[in-house]
Amino acid sequence: MRLFGRDGGESGPRSQRSAEIAKFWEWWSQARPELDGLVVAGGNDELAERIEAAVAAVHPSLVWEIAPGRSAEQALVVTAAGDPELRSLAHRWALAAPPPDEHWEYHPARQANQAAAELSIDVGGYEFDFDKLMLGLHVPRGKPRVDVTAYHPIFTLLEEETRLSATLLALDWLLGEDDVARWIGEIQPAAFQPIDAVAAVHLPSVVADVAAEFAEEQWALMEGQTADGAKLVATVRYPLRPVDYPIFDRHVAIGLGYRHRDADGLPDGASVPALRDFEERLAAGLKPESAVLVAHISSDGQRVIHIYADPEGDAERHAEELASTWREGDVEVEAEDDPAWAEVSPFLA
Repeated sequence: MRLFGRDGGESGPRSQRSAEIAKFWEWWSQARPELDGLVVAGGNDELAERIEAAVAAVHPSLVWEIAPGRSAEQALVVTAAGDPELRSLAHRWALAAPPPDEHWEYHPARQANQAAAELSIDVGGYEFDFDKLMLGLHVPRGKPRVDVTAYHPIFTLLEEETRLSATLLALDWLLGEDDVARWIGEIQPAAFQPIDAVAAVHLPSVVADVAAEFAEEQWALMEGQTADGAKLVATVRYPLRPVDYPIFDRHVAIGLGYRHRDADGLPDGASVPALRDFEERLAAGLKPESAVLVAHISSDGQRVIHIYADPEGDAERHAEELASTWREGDVEVEAEDDPAWAEVSPFLA
């Protein structure tokens, strides 16, 4: 068995990120009395300046905001703002946060605002009233997504990029940032109101109906060809989305050569139960809170099993130990950091 990519050269950067997160919360603990005083006094500019510097020290591309809290007076939100490479960092920042209190709570993504319909913000110098936002909603057949066409009366006065930014912010406040990533497909701001448009406040109920169809665990069987023209069969968790496993940013791939194959190079004969038994033992040893098996792909005498895991867990060790028991053919275990799930990107839904 060949083992490679044990830390992918990433242990240094990961340790550094952990250290920066720890520094942030140490600073927060020390600065809290002054920050709370600025909130009471309305010193918004100084408050923003101090938080901006502290968040940028964790990562300069993280985005932060102070929003109304659910059980506290306000929430500090530090988010990847849709960047899949940074999602796990934002969630680890939140996991390291102190317990919420009556003044502050902490979130790694924008939360749905129950009073969204009452909000009004300045967009490009114009008043963006949420109660005037209209949405054309389309659910493609068999797809776990809702496509959105957004219209607001001020959109005729705005550039395309500004329309899109306003729409994305509105969707985050209507659904919460994570549910936008889960359930919203194409987003198109429009200068004219779609014929079938509904008030934006109806979006959560439409999304809830779509989500209900995928409440139970599902797997999809897919067929295709490799770059060399060999037949390929994949079994994939469906819908497959990194947002559902935000700190599982370590990709572990197990390659198993199998002895018995059919004319297309797919598993046949005794190799079928052997592979099934291996996967059952693999799944049994993966702790749901720290790893998930997302797909297996068979082609040309080899099956590749894809796992995403919290690097602090033992999924990688479990995969290596189990791989050492495979006797049908060559075996490889490769592990690397992959916060965007690029290795399985063709299967993301």
